[in-house]
Amino acid sequence: MQVESGPPLMLVADGLDTALHRLGSGEVSFWRGQADAIASNGEIVAIVLSTAHHPKNVHSGPSGGALTRISDMAPEFDGIEWGSQERLAYKAFDGLALDGLLVLPPGKTRDDGPFSLITIPHGGPYDRYADGFRLGWFPSAQWLASAGHAVFLPNPRGGQGHGHEFAASVAGRVGLEEWRDIETGIDLLVAEGVADPDRLGIVGGSHGGFMTAWAVGQTGRFKAALMVAGICDWGMLAATGEFGPYDAVLGGSTGWEGEGPHRHDRLSPISHASKIETPVLIVHGADDTNVPLSQAEFFHRALRHFGVEHDLVVYPGEGHRIHGREYQLDLLRRSREWFARLLH
Repeated sequence: MQVESGPPLMLVADGLDTALHRLGSGEVSFWRGQADAIASNGEIVAIVLSTAHHPKNVHSGPSGGALTRISDMAPEFDGIEWGSQERLAYKAFDGLALDGLLVLPPGKTRDDGPFSLITIPHGGPYDRYADGFRLGWFPSAQWLASAGHAVFLPNPRGGQGHGHEFAASVAGRVGLEEWRDIETGIDLLVAEGVADPDRLGIVGGSHGGFMTAWAVGQTGRFKAALMVAGICDWGMLAATGEFGPYDAVLGGSTGWEGEGPHRHDRLSPISHASKIETPVLIVHGADDTNVPLSQAEFFHRALRHFGVEHDLVVYPGEGHRIHGREYQLDLLRRSREWFARLLH
């Protein structure tokens, strides 16, 4: 952003944290957590920041100095015991440095494991998990941890916070190395005694929904899956989605590039539906233009054809994000019930 005096300021995703750069000066400030907005006159900054156990609040202070919280946006959360949130750092199969978060049930430590483990791949894929407050309308880490599950929030290649090469590496290769990054983290938590290998679940929305559908087509280790606004066919999404050219780059091709098979076919979960054994709850907004409802219907019909336990829930009038309070609460309740039944 341009300021009244001095060079412009810019918020930058930096691993699990956020950095403030003053362009051209080399001045950098680091904040632990996730900052989403900034205002400044050049000397004093105000940012919207969330941390592991505190939701978004306005913090203010000198540029390059310590910040003080000046708002209290959710006083009703005071006194609630949240699950501990641990920062993870590990190596991918090829040595690439990765990070993520582990959230445990409230009042529990690693010594109380192994726990049922639910993995939540993020959306985007150009998104990330910062070390901020993980509670919202989506079946989030604190929501599931409060039901007794450990929750793994991975940051595989393809996301923010680690430079352009890291982010661009999944173009035309979605689900390949990206999935191996996630599974390496799961394997690590199993080996450390945090996760029970017989009680693994996975849930994701948008690109995370794609990763959920992809994962259950690659392995039978998950006992339950929840796919929200997810992608099952990249070629169809390139033809029907709101961001078709972008989706074609991610999937590697379109359906009109000559006779198939096309590059996107091997990267589409629908191509692996015959291998799926995991029960899948599919949730979608009827008016989603980003990832149209046809993606959910296609996946539903494939699972029905192969006799896979599943359910399809469609929220009328909802788009890519669920805004109606009635439907948000329904999704939260369904997610708890789904995982409680299958990860007991």
